[in-house]
Amino acid sequence: ENKPLPSLGEVEKIIGYSFNNHSLLDQAFTHPSYHKGCVSYERLEYVGDSVLNLLVAKEQFSMYPNLPPGSLSPLRAANIDTEKLARAAVQHNFHQYIRHGNPLLKKRIQAFIDVLPRHPVHSHGLIDAPKVLADVLESTVGAVFIDSNCSIDTTWEVASFLLKPMITPESLQTNAVQKLFEICQKYKLKVRLVDLWSQDGTYKVFVNNQLKGKGICHEKKEIALNRAANDAYKEVVRRMSMAKSPDGGY
Repeated sequence: ENKPLPSLGEVEKIIGYSFNNHSLLDQAFTHPSYHKGCVSYERLEYVGDSVLNLLVAKEQFSMYPNLPPGSLSPLRAANIDTEKLARAAVQHNFHQYIRHGNPLLKKRIQAFIDVLPRHPVHSHGLIDAPKVLADVLESTVGAVFIDSNCSIDTTWEVASFLLKPMITPESLQTNAVQKLFEICQKYKLKVRLVDLWSQDGTYKVFVNNQLKGKGICHEKKEIALNRAANDAYKEVVRRMSMAKSPDGGY
């Protein structure tokens, strides 16, 4: 527990950028729990969040000239949502450099890392990504932006490296709830969501009054819902593939 923290100079090598003001890099990796009165990453994260929105929007505007705003918006969101940024932080080992004083953070981060192999690209709302990881990635981008005198080009060099591989229109997937409603609408099936989260952290999904999915997540209600919808979606797909058999269908 008292092991010395690794040098933040290693972060500069990871991102390929050398800071003029190293206090910005220190701030970028300092969680508010580190010690009383510390200057944390919160202000830089605020900047980084806004800058990432701008940079990804700018990049996609150029890359996909024929995509309307209705398609660009979910694509941008998928590339900078909490899970995507948390994955990027882990990919580049940012979690090893975070200064914090909260023992639970380490456990949550490790739990997130352990479940990633089940969802190699993105879970689309099925796993709980620690916000601290996304915050640190955003604060790093914010620190580079401020340190480089607000250079869009320099900041994008760092941000685009951190975010690779980017989610494309071809690889973009909808979340489980949307997929469930779409397939049920297609086959004229009635969906009912039962919210039991406040009682036991669960959600249940009924399709044509039959229980087809159950999701559990005590930490976040949305994840419990997505897990239940995902179970139900897979069951509907399975049953529809059996529809041609004598006992298939609903």
